[in-house]
Amino acid sequence: MTPPRTSRTRRIAGAALAVAALTATAACGGGSGDGDNGGKGAGFNAGAKGVANPSTKTGGTLKFIGKQDLDSADPQRQYYGMAWDFSRFYARQLVSYATKPGAAGAELVPDLAKAKGVVSNGGKTYTYQLRDGITWEDGSPITSKDIKYGIERIWATDVITGGPQYLRQVLDPGEEYKGPYKDTTPDKLGLKAVQTPDDKTIVFNLATPNGDFEQMLAMPSGSPVKKDRDTAAKYQLKPFSSGPYKFQSYTPKKSIVLVRNDKWQKASDPIRPALPDKITVTINTNLEAIDELLVKGEYDLDLNATGMAQAGRTKALKEHKENVDNIETSFVRYVDIATKVAPFNNIECRKAVIYATDYTSLQTVRGGPQAGGEIATNMLPKGIKGADDYDPYGIRARNGKPDVEAAKAALKACGKPSGFSTNISARSNQPNEVQAAEALQQSLGAVGIRTEVEAIDGAESASITGSPAVVKRRGLGLVMTGWGPDFPTGQGFSQPLVDGRFIADNGNYNVSETNDPKINKFFDDALKESDPDKAGAIYQQMNHTVADLAVQMPFIYEKNITWRSSRLTNAYSTTAYNGRYDYVSLGVAE
Repeated sequence: MTPPRTSRTRRIAGAALAVAALTATAACGGGSGDGDNGGKGAGFNAGAKGVANPSTKTGGTLKFIGKQDLDSADPQRQYYGMAWDFSRFYARQLVSYATKPGAAGAELVPDLAKAKGVVSNGGKTYTYQLRDGITWEDGSPITSKDIKYGIERIWATDVITGGPQYLRQVLDPGEEYKGPYKDTTPDKLGLKAVQTPDDKTIVFNLATPNGDFEQMLAMPSGSPVKKDRDTAAKYQLKPFSSGPYKFQSYTPKKSIVLVRNDKWQKASDPIRPALPDKITVTINTNLEAIDELLVKGEYDLDLNATGMAQAGRTKALKEHKENVDNIETSFVRYVDIATKVAPFNNIECRKAVIYATDYTSLQTVRGGPQAGGEIATNMLPKGIKGADDYDPYGIRARNGKPDVEAAKAALKACGKPSGFSTNISARSNQPNEVQAAEALQQSLGAVGIRTEVEAIDGAESASITGSPAVVKRRGLGLVMTGWGPDFPTGQGFSQPLVDGRFIADNGNYNVSETNDPKINKFFDDALKESDPDKAGAIYQQMNHTVADLAVQMPFIYEKNITWRSSRLTNAYSTTAYNGRYDYVSLGVAE
């Protein structure tokens, strides 16, 4: 769902300075600088290359529209990338991401904390001091105990479903804690790995060092929750705000309205400029209608940020190109090759698929080089430390075209000279995924690999492609999918996909069932590194090993065509949120 290992340098600045920095970046983006561009957009790719229409103007209503609601408004339950981005309006963490365009936006900076963590005990202990003036929407102070309680909610998986589990894994690998709703301590703060010696201090004790720990704290799951405002499973209907906006109303699958939190103190928040007076979200499942409404100016941007559909994209590029950004996301579109489904237990049969694939046809289905993205040769997206141009199957050398002779040689080597049969799964509600599967079907057929395309509902993927037993039973040898990093490091992108210790009976993302001791050790070694460049070098070796095993077939480093209204200010793509605009910086020029 859902972003290089970031710089460890500190950046503490007032919100006004953050907006000023955006304005200073305007030269890169081609914006007008005053938030009023006479009804015209800021220019093609202004928000992809810099800051589109920079402004410090406050007021007005920022209007989102989207095909799909947040998976949850509860910070501890969120896993959709766009929900993480949106939650910056009302949820804060100890550390968060810098309000900067591009790769610089993945820098971790202090948020509720005065500074980034003081690391001790061989990398296993992180200590934070909280800022002054941080408050809840009722004006009461946010304390270290509120942060601990919010994080403890991650353990309550019988009540609060969804959301990333990284903090559980690093703080309680033995799964001893059962969550605050089963906590027998009087204050419900029984998680031993987190200590709160006073209201301004919080200390985390990891079981083993993990260089990405602060990345985990920057997720919404690291947000505070006030215990006496926690409504458990119902909390997602009206989270209690620690940020500059609070919920006025929320009707799931229909609409959201946020208004200003008048208890929020700008001086206490170095990240959020809080420009609009109100923020609205409208859910509309008709993709073509969404594009039409955006072009008409009735909404400012797409909440889901998955790119315009073909008709809207064509119209926008032809008639309103100044309102369009061609954004390079952090997503990779790829095919998982299920190594436990015969004959893909043989590496040569897996290689036959890679050699036989017409990558250019898959790219065309996804929208071509501009709208779809560059042909991929390995699984790490460019924004992550360790990414490179590794291409062991010569895909670029053959311009993405099939290597029929190499495919036939691989088939002979795996004992299937006449080919074999298998099934391809694709999600029917993911744009172009079924068509991409059909394009793959055609190119594989040319070398005797016979396939049937099985369209599945994306909402059911956790119990179909996410179940190794179902994958085997249904013979789903090839699984069309896509992935963006949970946080911008090799661990945040690759570990759920290829670390054998992450294979699960349900909700499994390691669909290939890769469990190679060498790959697993790469992750362990990288996580011990506090130097992001050294960790990146290890992730590079890991990624090369994955490619050599032919367990995944990446085909596109995804790009999309994104609409921004003429009145939208401070729009810039950020690596921290998979190339989406940094929602918390946006404003409107009425």
